[in-house]
Amino acid sequence: MMANYEYIIASLPALKPGWKFSEGASFGSFVEWIKSQLTKADIRTLDTLLQGYDADRLDEGFYEAALKDGNRFIREFFTFDLNARNAKARFLNKAFGFPENNGTIDIPAGEFEEASAIENILSREDLLEREHGLDSLYWDKINSITTFSYFDLDAILGTVAKLHIIDRWRSLDEETGREMFLRLTDEVRGTFGKIKFE
Repeated sequence: MMANYEYIIASLPALKPGWKFSEGASFGSFVEWIKSQLTKADIRTLDTLLQGYDADRLDEGFYEAALKDGNRFIREFFTFDLNARNAKARFLNKAFGFPENNGTIDIPAGEFEEASAIENILSREDLLEREHGLDSLYWDKINSITTFSYFDLDAILGTVAKLHIIDRWRSLDEETGREMFLRLTDEVRGTFGKIKFE
């Protein structure tokens, strides 16, 4: 059975930053519906993307597999993600006086064009601005990867990745900004280990 990518994509919302889930809808409900329309092989690819949102899975083995995956979106998205996470770890290492590469994942991931942009974003004092800046960078990267993907699996994966960004911000406001930053540092600690933030 072939997945009807045109039908799936036509049924999904046109996403822009600031888009909100309608009442009763959620990231999980969108993913569940998308999976119901995909082949088993496509679901496995989508599951790889979803695993990338689980900090407990983000180890060297995950990235090695993702960077060799047969799907272009998975390869390019997680190459960017690995570079971004390593950049965040180095930034925190510098802030806390640890060796530069402490806790990074040492896998060749090509040139990282967004390195200076990541550093500029992480240097912002406002915690919410940092989070919005990082998510904007991810959003732009998704757009870059899917520029010529109109009715294929990459377009669907890009939509899911954007829905995940939107889901992160669904209930975020000024009062929860600090909590979000603490989650970011917990994520880095859980992903890369060995970094003590006390």
